[in-house]
Amino acid sequence: MLLPAPAELHTAVPLPPATAEAVAAHRDAVTAVLGHRDPRLLVVVGPCSVHDTEAALEYADLLAGAARRLADDLVLVLRTYLEKPRTGLGWKGLLDSPALEGKSDLAAGLRTGRAFLVEAAGRGVPLAYEFVDPILAPYVADTVSWAAIGARTVASQPHRHLASWLPMPVGMKNCVSGDLAPAVAAAQVAAHPHALPMLSPEGRLVLTETVGNPHPHLVLRGGTTPNHGADHVARGADLLAASGLPRTVVVDASHGNSGKDHNRQAEVVAELARRIGDGEPALTGVMIESYLSDGRQELTAQPLRRDVSVTDACLGWKRTEPLLDVLALASRRRGRTIATATAATASATTATPV
Repeated sequence: MLLPAPAELHTAVPLPPATAEAVAAHRDAVTAVLGHRDPRLLVVVGPCSVHDTEAALEYADLLAGAARRLADDLVLVLRTYLEKPRTGLGWKGLLDSPALEGKSDLAAGLRTGRAFLVEAAGRGVPLAYEFVDPILAPYVADTVSWAAIGARTVASQPHRHLASWLPMPVGMKNCVSGDLAPAVAAAQVAAHPHALPMLSPEGRLVLTETVGNPHPHLVLRGGTTPNHGADHVARGADLLAASGLPRTVVVDASHGNSGKDHNRQAEVVAELARRIGDGEPALTGVMIESYLSDGRQELTAQPLRRDVSVTDACLGWKRTEPLLDVLALASRRRGRTIATATAATASATTATPV
C-alpha cells in the first residue's frame, strides 16, 4: 500500500491559519510553565487512547470549558494519543487500525487521525501526543503542543533524536521498571542537535539537522512501585540538574503510580496537590487518565461504548473536574507562597544595615 506523503496529507487535511497560531501560542504557554517562568501548573489530562473521535471531541469541549474557567491557575492539555506502544500483541491505536478490528489500515488511519487532531486543536486547548513510530511524526506534529516519549521507547536512540527535532516540549517517561536514568539520558540527548533520517514533506527520506528540543523534561509514571513521592521528585530533579537540565518534573497519577487502578488516581492527585500548595518547586505538572465515563472495556465488547476507554481504565469526567479544581487551588496557593517568599527576600536584601 502506497502511503501519502506528509505534504499530501497536510493539503488534504490542512491546519487552518488561526489554529496554527493557537498551537504556537499553546506551545509558548506550556514552555513557559515548564521553564518556571509561568507560575501556573501544567495538567495533561484525557483518555488513555482515542478510539471514537466524536466522543473524544465531546471530551475536548468539556476540557476547554474547564481550561477557560481555571486559566489563572492551570494550563490544561488534552491527551490525544493515536498510537499505542505494546509490550505484546494488541490494538496499536487509531492511526494503525481506525476500524478497531485489528487490521492495519495506516492510510485511512493517518487521514482519520490528522482530521481529528486538526479539529481538536481548534477546540481551545493544547494537545498532548505520545510519538511511537518516528516515521509518522511529520504527519501530525504540527498540531501538537506537548509531546511524550513513552516508558517502552525512552531508551531508543531514534526516539531521542526525534525529540530533538520536535518543536514542542517533550516529556521523557521513566522506564516500565521505574528506572529514571534512561529518561534523564533521553532528555539530555534530546536537548542537543542531531542529524537523523526523516521523511521530507514530499515523502523522500532525507538527512535532517535538528536544533535540540526547547524543553525536555522528566515524567514520573511509576514502575514496579510508585514514584510520585516528594523524595522521588527531588531525586529526578537532582538527576536533571546534574545533566545540565532544568529541575522540571511532571508526575503521572496513573500507570505505576496508581497501581493501574484508575480509582487511585484521585488519591495521588490529592497528595500532589497538597505538596504543590506547600510550594514544592520541581513538581511542575500532573498527568491524569480521564474520559467521559469511568473504567475500561474490551475492544470486542458488544456494543462497544463510545464513552469508555478501550485501553487503560480512566476516571470519568464527573470525577475528574473536581480534581482539576483541587489542582487549581493548589497552584494558586503555591503562587501566593512563592510571591510571599520573593517579597521577603527582596525586603531583606534592601534593608538598611543598622
